[in-house]
Amino acid sequence: MSLRPDSPKPHALALMLGWRRLLFTLATAVPLGLLLSLSSQSSTVVIVTRSIIVGLVAMLAFGLTERWPARMPNWLARWVLQLIAVVVAVPLGALLAYWVTLGGSPQFLQNQARVVGYFHLTVLGVMVALWVALGAMVRQRDELARNQALAFELERGELARQALDTRMHLLQAQVQPHFLFNTLANVQALVETGSPQASKVLESLIAYLRAAVPRLHDPATTLGQELQLARAYLELMHMRMPDRLQFSLQADAEALELRCPPMTLLTLVENAVRHGIDPSEQGGRIEVSVRVHENRCYVRVTDTGVGLQRAGDGLGTGLSALRERLQLAFGGDAHLSLSAQPAGGVCAELAFPVQRGST
Repeated sequence: MSLRPDSPKPHALALMLGWRRLLFTLATAVPLGLLLSLSSQSSTVVIVTRSIIVGLVAMLAFGLTERWPARMPNWLARWVLQLIAVVVAVPLGALLAYWVTLGGSPQFLQNQARVVGYFHLTVLGVMVALWVALGAMVRQRDELARNQALAFELERGELARQALDTRMHLLQAQVQPHFLFNTLANVQALVETGSPQASKVLESLIAYLRAAVPRLHDPATTLGQELQLARAYLELMHMRMPDRLQFSLQADAEALELRCPPMTLLTLVENAVRHGIDPSEQGGRIEVSVRVHENRCYVRVTDTGVGLQRAGDGLGTGLSALRERLQLAFGGDAHLSLSAQPAGGVCAELAFPVQRGST
């Protein structure tokens, strides 16, 4: 007699006469009829038929009160109404069963054996029907609890996903002004010193920002796009300090379509320029490599600048935000580490699982 409460509601009659309920009712009524036939003078077929009729009537009563009335009064629980309906339905079903099997004339008072048979059928029917109804209610409550728990888990998962998306957007919004202000400060320095490169650098900056800024709000990008932005940024910085910055970028072909959070590679490159090459009087070289090995992507950005000892608190904002964005994007399966180079400079290494697909 189980019913999934939160499933789409088909026709009420289809619910009350579902094949599972019918099979269970028959599986209960037939053994009961066989048991009663052992002490009855009537044929086994007649007794089993009566038992089946009683079972079907009880099943209909249980199903009707399961859905009607739609709203129960505060003083009456639905399960109490269902039990009362089953108790009332069994003797009425027994009367109907005798009326059907005797051709419409039960004649109880004239036949003592029929009165005894009716009494046995009613008493045993009520006992069995009550136990079956209670079992169905327990099963319904368990199924309802499972459905509610599943719905709660789905809702909690959706809320968690929305919270992660919100957090990701906040972090990306934090990266956006951080990067823009740093780049604009570089252009300002060229203008203030009267550098002939100022106009050309500003032109390159505008072209770069037209491509970079729209991607800041995307949930994901590809390493190929990240490499294009990193190259444009390094070319821009090379124009500002042509004698102090050299760079190279290398990437496996299969890494270009891999997904990653926006500004991932650019954050590492910008950090190397700002905290490694820019403070160094001699400048230095930045090398970027991206490779794929055993279903993981490895990004390595090295510089020959001043090293960690001169970075101070400058590593905080950009890399801290990047770490958190990587954790949100890859569920904790991404690792970012910084280490000092033996000959000077810093090596930033990033590893995360391969994720392919359109962005």
